[in-house]
Amino acid sequence: MEGVEPKRGKFIGQRVKRVEDPRFLTGEARYIADLPIAHCLSVAFLRSPHGHAEIRSIDTSRAAAMPGVVRILTASDLESLPPLEDKVALAELKKTPQLVIAKGRVRFVGEIVAAVLAHNRYVAEDAADRIDVEYDPLPAVTTVEQALDGKSPLLHDPLGDNIVYQKKFSHGDVAKAFAAADHVFKATYRHNRFMAASMETRGYMAHYERASGRLTAWGSTQAPHMERLLLSSYLGIPEHKIHYIVPEVGGGFGLKFPVYPEEIITAVLSRMVGQPVRWIEDRREHLTSSTHAKEQIIDLEVAVKSDGALLGMKARCIGDAGAYSFNSTSALIEPMVAGTMMPGIYKLDNYDYEVMAVVTNKTPVGPYRGIGWTAGNSAREMLFDEIARALHIDRADFRRQNMIEPDDFPYTTCTGSHYDQGSYQESLNLALKEIGYADFLSRQAELRGQGRYLGIGFCAWVEQSAWGTDAAAQSGLPAPSHDNVSVRIDPSGKVVVSAGISSHGQGLETTLAQLAAEVLGVKLEDVRIVHGDTDSVPFGMGTYASRSAVIGGGALQKAATQVREKLLKVAGQLLEADPQDLVLEGGRVSVAGVPAKTLSMADIAGAAYFLPSVRTEGSEWLAATCFYDPKATYSNGCCAVIAEVDVETGVVKLQPIVTVEDCGTMLNPMIVEGQTHGAIAQAIGAALLEDLHYDETGQLTTTTYMDYLLPTTTEVPNMRVLHLETPSPWTVMGIKGMGEGGLIGAPAAVINAVVDALAPFGVEARELPLSPDRIFRLLRDAQSRPAAPA
Repeated sequence: MEGVEPKRGKFIGQRVKRVEDPRFLTGEARYIADLPIAHCLSVAFLRSPHGHAEIRSIDTSRAAAMPGVVRILTASDLESLPPLEDKVALAELKKTPQLVIAKGRVRFVGEIVAAVLAHNRYVAEDAADRIDVEYDPLPAVTTVEQALDGKSPLLHDPLGDNIVYQKKFSHGDVAKAFAAADHVFKATYRHNRFMAASMETRGYMAHYERASGRLTAWGSTQAPHMERLLLSSYLGIPEHKIHYIVPEVGGGFGLKFPVYPEEIITAVLSRMVGQPVRWIEDRREHLTSSTHAKEQIIDLEVAVKSDGALLGMKARCIGDAGAYSFNSTSALIEPMVAGTMMPGIYKLDNYDYEVMAVVTNKTPVGPYRGIGWTAGNSAREMLFDEIARALHIDRADFRRQNMIEPDDFPYTTCTGSHYDQGSYQESLNLALKEIGYADFLSRQAELRGQGRYLGIGFCAWVEQSAWGTDAAAQSGLPAPSHDNVSVRIDPSGKVVVSAGISSHGQGLETTLAQLAAEVLGVKLEDVRIVHGDTDSVPFGMGTYASRSAVIGGGALQKAATQVREKLLKVAGQLLEADPQDLVLEGGRVSVAGVPAKTLSMADIAGAAYFLPSVRTEGSEWLAATCFYDPKATYSNGCCAVIAEVDVETGVVKLQPIVTVEDCGTMLNPMIVEGQTHGAIAQAIGAALLEDLHYDETGQLTTTTYMDYLLPTTTEVPNMRVLHLETPSPWTVMGIKGMGEGGLIGAPAAVINAVVDALAPFGVEARELPLSPDRIFRLLRDAQSRPAAPA
């Protein structure tokens, strides 16, 4: 396919400093907890201490008698509210309705049993401790195996079992491919349960005005319009009477996309008492009650020829959904995407896979950066390393010979993913060159002779982005997904962009301002970005799944282009010139070749608003709103890692990481690098440290950061980010999203580097994370195994 040249301009592709940073650096940013509002009450929640139990009785009398307590809610107070339920339209997906306050039975530690409204959080928490609940503990289902054994308790009686989804898919002639194989490799991988640890926890505030029937809600969320829609459906308040505002959001990563019971209860309480109500999540609540992510068991079988040619694959992806198929994303958020995207960047014509999701007595699973790609990609790449070693083929060569090649684009995978353009082989080659792959291999044996065990790992990946209606369908999770952006020029000549997407750390205010300034020829400081306020911006689906720059940016470019045309029509009248002969730059419009014949943006805008004689049809108002729902596009990259393992302690030390990122036309390389750094830091946690662990009773044993380990600056090495640009022919300006690639590919690179370091000991890794204690056990087990026969 013929390549498309990336766009360059005064702002596009430039390292523009983030325009939003001054308010963060000076402490002027305001989060939910910072918002001043008079007469605001606080809510605290009594949560289940049991993973699975019947609720025999609840007595709130002692708590209600405490000074400062305003109201206490239990399930009996909210019987008119509909339950929370996922909206994914797949016939085979069973629903698991979740009451916002548990009634009759609790299904995970942290599930809400009662809500206490008080004058402040301290009183509310003390009162919650005085609510007397009698539980009858039930056996807990804490593993996928238990959920499937047919002997464990049912978590939801109407289901008939603990399976909420099970379906097989087939592509090509898999039986023939396996029959023709010289070798078949099998492995089962257990991917760890971990979560987004955003610096700001969740928080909600609501103020219901009885006189007007209007609800103002504030939330630390990624999708304000969707939150408004869901609040309307659950509370019965018309959407036009709900004003949803998103202040600063201290990180989301997908966790703040769903609607949660706490948000519904906060709004209900405000409507009951007619006062503002606020809830701020503490860190223990965050670990126990915010959505978890990633946990899957993946069975893989791969058929190959002796020369490494890939013939066929079988996969079984089982997702542990936790106690409910969570309301806005469903139990399929992990296993369905893992199954559909398993072919990755490889030519694979014969592929069978099964997707299954089960419920267990754990916190529900929701979206987190990389969704099912992280687990699926890691499992495949770990097995591919094993295959290459077994066949005595260089690991990079094994991948190269099976990769989609540059001349293959556009390429449709056997599962129906339509890859637009990519640099798969280029990314791999560049990453390996920059990390010194060949030199490292020649030094590795020498280092081992010195008692140092270093290994190298790498992973080239493809990342679906532009999550619109087409992308959702390609992932197997059909849902409409689009966005709108408005652009206007005020009489002063300044530009206001109102976007349905909202920012929570990605630098969207900067990149959107760059786009607007580029199209309209104004200074960056003359552009203001408005977002996160449903009364001020057009309807949008939110910021998630690497969609904002592509869909929001595409809608902006379309709207700004229409405004530019209107502006030039007015300027043509004023300058007595053909609009096609006009040049827009630096906030001025000039006649090409006659630079002295010029007007400022303010001159033109003022005339457009106040001088009827210059108006022409189509230029009455310097504003436009555009809708955009593009085809899916796919970015790609490659991460290369060198790891050293201390075999006495199991501690892993990473050397500086090299990563290549190709997101099509880059809007701002500095922001791309920042997103990459963050995603790879999270990948290091995923590969080596983070694990939400439950015991056999359903108790979460990792409820503080002393137990749930996050990577710090001592674990995250320096990184070098290299850029390739393969613009998409299917999106405005060739832009692709790129926010998740680091957490899709880098875990496999880190894991494979560790396993390569331990290759002399015959270590095979099938369960994550590779924490020091697990590495130590793997070494001990490997040393205790009898030697293979000669």
